[in-house]
This record gives sequence, C-alpha cells and structure tokens, in this order.
Amino acid sequence: MNRISVRGMAVASATAVTAVGAVVGVASGETKPAQVSDVAGSTLLAEVPMGGSAQVVADNLTRQSDAQQSAALVTAQKAAAQAARTKAADAARAKAAAEQHAKEQAASRAAAAEQRQQLVSYSPGSVQALAASIIGNATEFSCFSQIVTRESGWNYQATNPGSGAYGLVQALPGSKMASAGADWRTNPATQIRWGLNYMNSRYGSPCGAWSFWQAHSWY
Repeated sequence: MNRISVRGMAVASATAVTAVGAVVGVASGETKPAQVSDVAGSTLLAEVPMGGSAQVVADNLTRQSDAQQSAALVTAQKAAAQAARTKAADAARAKAAAEQHAKEQAASRAAAAEQRQQLVSYSPGSVQALAASIIGNATEFSCFSQIVTRESGWNYQATNPGSGAYGLVQALPGSKMASAGADWRTNPATQIRWGLNYMNSRYGSPCGAWSFWQAHSWY
C-alpha cells in the first residue's frame, strides 16, 4: 500500500464517519447535526518510508553501528596500550630496585672484607720479611728498605698529613696503588708490589731509586 492509497482510505473513512454522525444526531432529536472533524486533509497513518528511503535509513543505522564499534575498539586498544606501559614501567622499577639492592650487597660485602683485612696486624719485621720475599734480590731489597724506612718507617698505613701520600712507599695519591690491587689501603704486599714496579719503571731498579733519593730526598 502506498501513500496515495492510504490517503484515499482516510478520506473514505472520514466520509463514512460524517454520515453516521448525521444519522445519530437526527435520531437523538438534535436540531444540529453532529460535528465531526474533517480529516480528509490530514494523514491518519504514519508515513512509513518505503523503497529507497527505507534503504537510506538502514544504511545510516549500519554506519552508526560501525562507528560505535570502531570507537569501542579504539578505546579498548588505548586501554591495553596503557596497561602495557604501566606493566613495563613497573617491571623497570623492579629491575632497577633489584640491581640497586645487588650493588648495595656487593658494597657491604666489600666493606666487610676490608674491615676484616684491617684487623690483620702486620709488624714492621713481618712487612720487611714480606718485601724481601717479593723482591728476591738482597741488594735491591736493601735499597728498597732504605727508601721505605725513610718514607714510612715500614708502616703500611702511614699517611702524610700535608700531601696525603699513603702507605709504605708514600704513593701520592695513595689510590695509585689500586693498579696493584683493590686492597691497597690494608695489604702491605700490594703496596710492596706497586712500589717495586714504580721504582723499576721510573729508575730502573730500587737501587736506582735509592740513588735519586739520596741526591734529592725524594723519589
């Protein structure tokens, strides 16, 4: 049924209602016929889109549904990305904390080891014997001993208050001796090895260093 046929029914129905109203009015003794609104010029049924118009409406609804689904998908993707970033940040923080904890433990162990080493007592005689065993040559040891006796009195923890020179051979700064061992502060053997290497590389031997020292009071 199209719009014309619907409108035709409306006109016919309105005419019939008017006729019935007139009869009822006469039968009831009314002097005026009953008034019935003329609905011939108005639409009694909702105009329902047909054909091409219905297809346009359907297409619009499909597009709206697709747009809503796309928006929901984008929202879900953003939420997933944010969750992934949060998880990665948490993992990075946990890794950094674990690494920091490991470093702190290593530093603590190193400090404890150094403290234990510092508890070891070396007498000047024992240090001299140690130096003699490391140097080997009695003549070179004698020259080495002459220098160390004047520089530190065979005190492996001797510190010059003015310059900060440290140890048996008064290395300046003392941290130079780290090239011979990380325990340079507390291990006389490390200091002896570093001092012997220094004298050999700079003066050719401990006796060469002793000759320079005698002329300049330093080496």
